[in-house]
Amino acid sequence: MNANILIVEDEKDISDILSVQLQNKGHNVEVIADGSEALERIQNQNSSTDLYILDRMLPGTSGLEICKFLRMFRQTKNRPILMLTAMTRPEDIVEGLDAGADDYITKPFDTNILMARVRALLRRAETIKKNSEEEKKGGLLTLNSLKVDTNQCKAWIDDRELDLTLSEYKLLVSFLKQPGKVLTRNQLVEYIQDGPVHVTDRTIDTHIFGLRKKLKDYSKIIETIRGIGYRVATSES
Repeated sequence: MNANILIVEDEKDISDILSVQLQNKGHNVEVIADGSEALERIQNQNSSTDLYILDRMLPGTSGLEICKFLRMFRQTKNRPILMLTAMTRPEDIVEGLDAGADDYITKPFDTNILMARVRALLRRAETIKKNSEEEKKGGLLTLNSLKVDTNQCKAWIDDRELDLTLSEYKLLVSFLKQPGKVLTRNQLVEYIQDGPVHVTDRTIDTHIFGLRKKLKDYSKIIETIRGIGYRVATSES
């Protein structure tokens, strides 16, 4: 798909490379070098931007704060965000993902890998839109042969119904609602923590282990992102 992409990056060499690569793929690109200017632009724009690429360290407002705003702002809360960062420690990456970024890439980066991440995020946005429409119609979330009926709180692989615990079911739903997104342990705790269920980030791994075991051969769709969290791969990623 041809998308409208906003790049917020203060290093001109990087923004120029990104712009050329994305425009060569048919995308419409806008570049802003200052974080505060970008934040003002976002608040005053219409909802036509399909993807945000944010440098983390910016003059004015940081990429982290812009990311948080995008997730709170009604018009942009569901739009994909790719964060560029020179900070490579797992805890720094987790902070960006917890702020709302869908994916991240560390500097220096290979442009081919970055373009692949862009394609994956745009596909993911389409999948989320489709799943949202299907869920509204019949409560169904799907990924290949995996189906979840959120009205009945049941899941199947082909015709085999899965016997899931409440926590396992909530984890599966959170993954299918955001396929391809790296979910930190903190985020997964928030998704499944309510009512009588009590879980910490340290027990997430145990619930993931149980879910994988019940998915059997399909367990490979849950990818471990070392030191950060998990994501569910899509067939096109």
